[in-house]
Amino acid sequence: MPLHVEGVSHRYGTLETLDSIQLDIADGETIALIGPSGCGKSTLLGILGGLLQPSAGRVTLSGPAPRDSLNPFTYIFQDFALLPWRSVEANVSLALEHRALPAVERRERVAASLALTGLSEFASAYPKQLSGGMRQRVGIARALVVRPAVLLLDEPLSALDAQTRELLMEDLLKIWAREKSTRVYVTHNLEEAARLADRVVVLSRRPGHIREILRIDVPVADRSRPEHAVLLAEFQRQLWALIRDEAATADRELQRV
Repeated sequence: MPLHVEGVSHRYGTLETLDSIQLDIADGETIALIGPSGCGKSTLLGILGGLLQPSAGRVTLSGPAPRDSLNPFTYIFQDFALLPWRSVEANVSLALEHRALPAVERRERVAASLALTGLSEFASAYPKQLSGGMRQRVGIARALVVRPAVLLLDEPLSALDAQTRELLMEDLLKIWAREKSTRVYVTHNLEEAARLADRVVVLSRRPGHIREILRIDVPVADRSRPEHAVLLAEFQRQLWALIRDEAATADRELQRV
């Protein structure tokens, strides 16, 4: 579903975090949000998903949700938030337990979500038996089982090592080629933004406003090919040039508590 951010601003008491964010996201598009620490990326994600009410402006969706969508918005977080006493299959089905679904449909949704994320053979395993990457795949499967219209990802790969992060990026691209939600992806990792996003939205230092919106002229599915390595590296340098000075300032800023 297309997502529209119309003049969104936000403050916590006297602290301004976002300033007049205006953004239209197309149906099926992946947007990456980057910027210096404290620029309001996660705050904006919370507003998009309805966890926070903006101080000004609004967020709207265009058109009806897909017929099989149970949630218009679903989150994937850095913290896997799995229940250790439940199996992989039971953790994924947790997202359906408050829904009045026939048992057959519930089983079909869980099985499809496990298959989509490569977890079918691990359905009976428990979180303590899984690697970090596999646990995050369970978190992804749990989010996808409701077939969200908009998927909101808050640094989902930041707790993983470099090799696992690379594997998960490949997995996400395969999943997104098969399921057609609209996606907003918050990250500090410029490689993730360059590899996964159709467009990258660069936010300024607090109060965050949109500095630039950049598009890479290479299809997302082709970006892992060796012939595009130089172009992607140059794109990452361009992103870093946009945020470097503000990131350095933010790094030396005292936290307000």
